[in-house]
Amino acid sequence: MSIGQISQVLDQIRALHGRSLNATAAPSMTAPQAADFASMLKSSVDHIATMDSKATALADSYEAGDKSVDLTKVMLEVQKASLAFHAMTEVRNKLVDAYQQVMNMSV
Repeated sequence: MSIGQISQVLDQIRALHGRSLNATAAPSMTAPQAADFASMLKSSVDHIATMDSKATALADSYEAGDKSVDLTKVMLEVQKASLAFHAMTEVRNKLVDAYQQVMNMSV
């Protein structure tokens, strides 16, 4: 990789970083923000469900003897789905814990 290519990559990284800072510069605490969180959470759960379905379909195809399905790909997809599911449950546990702490606060 040449120095010119490296500087182009660094410029792209700086530009993306600048855009992400501008996007999160002044978040407002309004009702649309709550809807954005709910839609983000729903899309994340849907994405994890899709990953699980894809992994299950690949595993079923491999078990059925489909020669076009590679065992390595099956194992990677199953592990990705498993890791995503475990991460989701950890996030859920943290949210439940935070909710319980808020509910136990004295007013």
